[in-house]
Amino acid sequence: MKQWREKIFEIVEIGTDSVISKVYDWFMLIFIVVSLVPLAFREQTSILEWMDKVSVSVFIIDYLLRWLTADYKNPTRPKWQAFLLYPFSIFAIVDLFSILPSFMFFNRAFKLLRITRLLKILRIFKFIRYSENMQILFKVLHKERRILFTVFLIALAYILVTALIMFNVENSDLFDNFFAALYWATTTLTTVGYGDIYPSSDIGRVISMFSSLFGVAVIALPSGVITASYLEELRENKKKKQKQ
Repeated sequence: MKQWREKIFEIVEIGTDSVISKVYDWFMLIFIVVSLVPLAFREQTSILEWMDKVSVSVFIIDYLLRWLTADYKNPTRPKWQAFLLYPFSIFAIVDLFSILPSFMFFNRAFKLLRITRLLKILRIFKFIRYSENMQILFKVLHKERRILFTVFLIALAYILVTALIMFNVENSDLFDNFFAALYWATTTLTTVGYGDIYPSSDIGRVISMFSSLFGVAVIALPSGVITASYLEELRENKKKKQKQ
C-alpha cells in the first residue's frame, strides 16, 4: 500500500497518467491565470485583492506539497538532502518569488520600486511546469543552446559594429549619443524599425539597408533551428508514448 506522501507526489507531479493529477494540473493553470488578472489593473479593488490572496494561498499549498515530497522527486539523493536542496531548485525559486510579493512586509519594502508587481509577473513561468509543450520547448532551447548562443553573439557583434559606424558617419541630431545608435542598430537588425531614429545621409541609408537584410538572415536562422529540433522532440515523445 502506497504511503500518503507518495500519493500526494503522484498528484502534484507532472507527467503522471492519473486523472486526479491531470485535474490538479488544470486547477493550477486556472489559478495561475487568475493570479495574473490583478496585474492588468493599476487600482486594486477588493475583488482583485481577493483573487490575489486566494491564488497565493493555492500557490503556498502547492509549494509545501512539493517540498513535502521532494525525496520522491530525487530518489537517488538521501532524504535530508532532497528536502534541503529543493528550495534552491529553479522551479522552487520561481514558486517562491510568485508568493513573496503578496505579503505586506514585502510590499512595503519595495513599494517605491514597484518590484512587487514585476515579481508577480514571474508567475507566468509557472506555466512551464504544467505545460508539456513548454517543457519540450525549453528542452529544445537547452539542446540547441550552443548554436543559439553563437547566433546571439553574431547579432550582438553586428549591432555594436553598425552602431559605431552609424554614430561616426551620421551628423544628425538623432544620433547625438552612442546609445541612440545602439537603439537604431537593434531595431534595424530585428527588422522592427520604429522610424523614430533614422539616417539622413546616403551612406547611412546604405548601412541601414545592409543591416535590415542581415537582420532577416539572423532572425531566420534560430527560427529554423528551433523548429527542426522541436519537431524532432515531438516525434521522439510520440514514439515513447506508443511504446508505453
